[in-house]
Amino acid sequence: MSDYPRLFRVRQIFEQPRIDKIEEEVVRQLERFQLERFVRPGQTVAVTAGSRGIHAIHRIIRAVVGHLKALGLQPFIVPAMGSHGGGTADGQRKILESYGITEEFCGCPIRASMETVVVSQAKEGFPVHFDRYAYEADHVMVVARVKPHTGFVGDIESGLMKMLLIGLGKHNGAIIYHRAIQDYSFGQIIRSVAGEVLQKCRILAGLAIVENARDETALVEAVLPQEFEAREKELLKMARQWMPRLPFNAADVLLIDQIGKNISGTGMDTNVVGRKFLDHRAAPDEQPKVRHIVIRDLSEETHGNAAGIGLSEFCRSRVIRKMDVRATRINCLTGGHVTGAMLPLDYETDREILDAAFSVIGLRPPEAARLMWIHHTLDVTELECSEAYWHEAQQRHDLQVLTELRPMPFGPDGNLPDSVHELRVRPAAVAERIS
Repeated sequence: MSDYPRLFRVRQIFEQPRIDKIEEEVVRQLERFQLERFVRPGQTVAVTAGSRGIHAIHRIIRAVVGHLKALGLQPFIVPAMGSHGGGTADGQRKILESYGITEEFCGCPIRASMETVVVSQAKEGFPVHFDRYAYEADHVMVVARVKPHTGFVGDIESGLMKMLLIGLGKHNGAIIYHRAIQDYSFGQIIRSVAGEVLQKCRILAGLAIVENARDETALVEAVLPQEFEAREKELLKMARQWMPRLPFNAADVLLIDQIGKNISGTGMDTNVVGRKFLDHRAAPDEQPKVRHIVIRDLSEETHGNAAGIGLSEFCRSRVIRKMDVRATRINCLTGGHVTGAMLPLDYETDREILDAAFSVIGLRPPEAARLMWIHHTLDVTELECSEAYWHEAQQRHDLQVLTELRPMPFGPDGNLPDSVHELRVRPAAVAERIS
C-alpha cells in the first residue's frame, strides 16, 4: 500500500491547574491537621507507595517522610500495589526504585513483603487482608492519586479508598476483592473492605493527589480517615474535569507509542481511548469511538507487564518480545480481566501494521483515514493527527495547529520514530505545504 494520510501536529488547550512547589504544599497540607495530636514520638508509620507513575511521587513521598520524622516518628515505606511486580516483594521494590523511591532518597527504610494479616471478615463473607508490615506499624499514612477507574464506574473509583483494599491487600487481598467484585458491585466491595480497614488498621491520614491533563500535580490534599469517602467523591469530580482526553470523538486508527502499568492499570487509560466497558469497541454512550488501536512499545517502567495489550487490535512485534508473560497473566488474572493479557495481531514494522489496519476500516481510502498518534494516554497535550481532521481543527478554539500537513515520517526500515515527540524537532520549513 503506497497511499498514507498526511499528518499535522496539534496542541490541546486544557484547563491546567498546577502546583509548582510540591514539597511545600505537601507539608502545608499535613500541618493543617496537627498530626502530633494523634501520635507519640518514637512510633512507627507505614507510608504507602503504589505502582502508578504519579508525577514527582518520589518527592511527595520524601516530603511526607520528612514531616513525620520532624514529629519524632519513625516512618518506613511499604509497596502498596496488589499483584504488580510479578506478585513478588522484590519485583515491587524494583518498581518503587524505578520511580526514584529509594531508601537513600526518601531517608527511611522500605519494607517490602507479600505477607498479609487477615484483620476481619467482610460482611459479604470473605477475609480482609492487610500488608503485614503496615498492620504491625503504630500508624499508616495512605498516599494515592485520585482518578477515574479504568474498569468501574461510581462516585468512588481509584484513590485512597481503593488503596486500602487493593494496594494494601497485596496479592492475597487483590485476588479475593476482584473476585468479589464479580458478584457484587465495585462500590459495595470498596466501601465494605475500606470500612473494615479503617476500623482495624490504625490509619493516621491520607494524602490525595489529583493530576491535570498534562500529568502534572494539580492538587495535593491531606484527608482525615473519617473523611476519606466524602472527600474522595469531590476529588474524583475534579479529576474527571482535569483528566486528559483525545481531541476528536472518532478514529479509524489510534497509534500509541507506549502502554504500561506506570501509565494506567490497563496499560492505557480506557477513559481516554473509549474502552472502559468493552475491550474492542466503545459502548453506545461512550466516547471516543476508536476502530483500531495500535500499541508500538512498552514503557520501561512497566518492567514487561503488558496488561491491557488485549484491548488493542495490532501491535509491533517488539511489544510481544518485551512482554513478561508471567507477570502480565498474574496481573490480569488477579484483576479479573483475562482478555487484557490476550495478544493482538503483531507485525515487525509500522508500515505493515498500517497496511493491515487500513484494509479493515471500511470504504474510506487510506489517505483519508482518521488517525491520531499519541505518546501514551497520560500524554495527549500534543499529538499528530491525519488530514481528515484538518478543517475541523482549524475551527476549534481549544486546539492550536502547530504545523502544516506533511507525509508520514517512515524511515528506511518501514518504521515511524519511536516517539511522536521526536517530530517536534523537525523544522516547520520541511513540512509539506498545502497546495
